[in-house]
Amino acid sequence: MTIEYDHLFIGGEWRAPSSRDRIEVHSTATEDYIGSVPEGKNKDIDRAVEAARLAFDDPEGWSTRSPEERAEILRRFADEIEARGEEIANRVTVQNGMPVSLSQKWETTNPAQLLRFYADMVTEQEEEIRPGVKGKQVLVTRSPIGVVGAIVPWNVPQSITFLKLAPALAAGCTVVLKPSPETVLDAFLVAEAAVAAGLPGGVLNIVPAGGPVSSHLVSHPGVDKISFTGSPEVGRLIGETCGRMLRPVTLELGGKSAAILLDDFDLAGNIDQLYQASMTNNGQVCWLSTRILVPDSRYDEMVKLITEKISNLRVGDPFDPATEIGPLVSERHRERVEDLIRQSAEEGARITTGGGRPAGQDKGWFLEPTVFADVDRKDTAAQKEFFGPVLSIIRYTDEQDAIDIANDSEFGLAGSVWSADFARAVGVAKQVETGTIGINGYATDPSSPFGGVKASGLGRELGPEGLAHYQVLKSVYLLQPNA
Repeated sequence: MTIEYDHLFIGGEWRAPSSRDRIEVHSTATEDYIGSVPEGKNKDIDRAVEAARLAFDDPEGWSTRSPEERAEILRRFADEIEARGEEIANRVTVQNGMPVSLSQKWETTNPAQLLRFYADMVTEQEEEIRPGVKGKQVLVTRSPIGVVGAIVPWNVPQSITFLKLAPALAAGCTVVLKPSPETVLDAFLVAEAAVAAGLPGGVLNIVPAGGPVSSHLVSHPGVDKISFTGSPEVGRLIGETCGRMLRPVTLELGGKSAAILLDDFDLAGNIDQLYQASMTNNGQVCWLSTRILVPDSRYDEMVKLITEKISNLRVGDPFDPATEIGPLVSERHRERVEDLIRQSAEEGARITTGGGRPAGQDKGWFLEPTVFADVDRKDTAAQKEFFGPVLSIIRYTDEQDAIDIANDSEFGLAGSVWSADFARAVGVAKQVETGTIGINGYATDPSSPFGGVKASGLGRELGPEGLAHYQVLKSVYLLQPNA
């Protein structure tokens, strides 16, 4: 059975696309054809932006509704997403290879949680009156920024979609969502959930398309803000366009984060936690700690433990609950990761496990989970984001050397510090140049800002900071007339 959609979700309706071109989807595990959707074009973006603009500018529309009214619909939206949770998870897994044990947790729980989190937050947010330094008072108001262009990647498509949708909709914005061509089937379930929840027409519009159409959305004069998650190369282009247009933009652009294993850390007893923080979702997560920094005094021991763990991971059918490593998202992406593995080996990094394609996997875009040892901090294996199941182990001499190596990167999105001494680990974490970092593990939390520094991006998602990026602040000076 295949999944076919013939219309795009624009203005609260299923509308015929402007062209006959289609995005075809194949299973990452079997390479079989599984469905298709219309491929959006510039004309479709124009119609979507127009619908979003009309919905935003409507004097009685979404932007003018009370926070309580918006929150009520967002909570229903969360319920509808959960009702479709199993199908959303299955569609994500078949499209990008995410093990179903993970997609069932991330791709349904996270979106619903974020919708409810921001529904609560927006109803609790109040206008603020500040005492002025000059003796008067200032009223600080928050209003929705307008029409948002949200561009999301394929690796964790629904969790990342709702990093943007939940705060934008809660703030009163309207959205044109551009899903990645690799993961489009799940996005249409979001449209169905929005209709069932009673989201007004034009508040959410969904146009799957490729890069050129994304560029049209970014530069569209009817858009007020862009939120993008993806590669630094594309992010820089988007940033340049938004800079010229003086348009607000949030960019989350990936990383090459470091896991600093301190010399007192019980790696044998916590090896599963390190795997979760460094290679979950087949290594296709931006915040993973893929540089493993190991003390010289315990180098051989820790290399052995990491190698044993990674070599014993179960690679196979992503729909098997026991699978730990599924296929990569596409043949082209697998070839890119393989090229980086070859380049790293040629530079002298030593492969302790993996490095090739698993035996017996003739179909699907599988790759053996791979570990490099003896990696120099300047090598490809230490500097390039592979975005696949590859770890690079780097030796350090003391704490300061570990911090220096961790900071020797163009990226700064995440990271982790591992130690039996909590205070010591926090002290090290504070010196790492990054937007987020974990102690003895890594997990984002809706309450707190997520984002990077350096080439990892601009702005923050999650927390009240995430909501603030979709709001405009206005100061109303409460000056009294002369008596």
